[in-house]
Amino acid sequence: MNTFMEDQTLLENYRMMWRIRLHEEAIKKLFQDGKIGGTTHLYIGQEAIAVGIVGQLRKDDYISSTHRGHGHMLAKGGQLKLMLAEILGKATGYCKGKGGSMHIASLELGNLGANGIVSGGLPIAVGAGLSSKLRGTDQIVVVSFGDGASNEGNTHESMNLAALWKLPVLFLFENNHYAVSTECSHSIAGGSLLKRAAGYDIPAMNVDGNDLEAVYCAGKEIIQYVRSGKGPFLLDCETYRIEGHYYGDAMIYRSKEETEEWRKKDPILRTEQKLIEREVLSAEGCKEIYHQVLVEVEEAVSFAEASPEPSLESIFEDIYTGEIL
Repeated sequence: MNTFMEDQTLLENYRMMWRIRLHEEAIKKLFQDGKIGGTTHLYIGQEAIAVGIVGQLRKDDYISSTHRGHGHMLAKGGQLKLMLAEILGKATGYCKGKGGSMHIASLELGNLGANGIVSGGLPIAVGAGLSSKLRGTDQIVVVSFGDGASNEGNTHESMNLAALWKLPVLFLFENNHYAVSTECSHSIAGGSLLKRAAGYDIPAMNVDGNDLEAVYCAGKEIIQYVRSGKGPFLLDCETYRIEGHYYGDAMIYRSKEETEEWRKKDPILRTEQKLIEREVLSAEGCKEIYHQVLVEVEEAVSFAEASPEPSLESIFEDIYTGEIL
């Protein structure tokens, strides 16, 4: 397996990781200011996974996401302005302000939706994979899930059917070590999802989810494998959510020392070091990209805040109203 990315690809992915990171930082600030209702789950620290896997998909491929789904949507081609408008509940958002942070979707981009139900995206992914197979296309589905979802019945039923029917589904396990506040060693029997995949005869591998290059190179081969019609694959990406389960989480279940150790493995900083070592960018060049993306995000925030609220008349639009036969 090739373990190196071309310089230009590494640079483009670096920029996308900053786009996701600064988008999430903007959401944190908006939430602090009381401009976002409900709750929000930030993707800070996990950017290399969305960028390295979802970023390689074709526009007509599908993704099925989680409650922590902003990064997946941006990596699939989502626009910052429409993302932030949706999260602020504005009419200009992807779902006209009705999806919010946890239910962003775009059929045009192949995003079948973030999902507020733990493991709720996996059966949707299997259905989409079955659709691709029945229609005779080579579209694939990438479904993301975390530690909590790994123990849900939906997950095992989905893996079983995908294997049984040889469906084009990449099960993307974003192993960030915690299911809300429960460390995965206390909840995942056997210590690894790779063993469980073997039980369904699904090939699987583990990768450092904070190493963009490792994720990208593994993903390139796995995506080709799944697209070729050989059936599903499970990729276990070990990572860490730097923020809490939700914004405002007191995080008393883990030490500051643990979090600081993982901060040293920040996927953006690790990619930045590679770019500098390979003389693709200088330290000043990295700062310039950061500031360019920061301007993009600030413009998107201004657009979202200035956008109109959904009208009262639109409350019954875009919902299923068909008769029950």
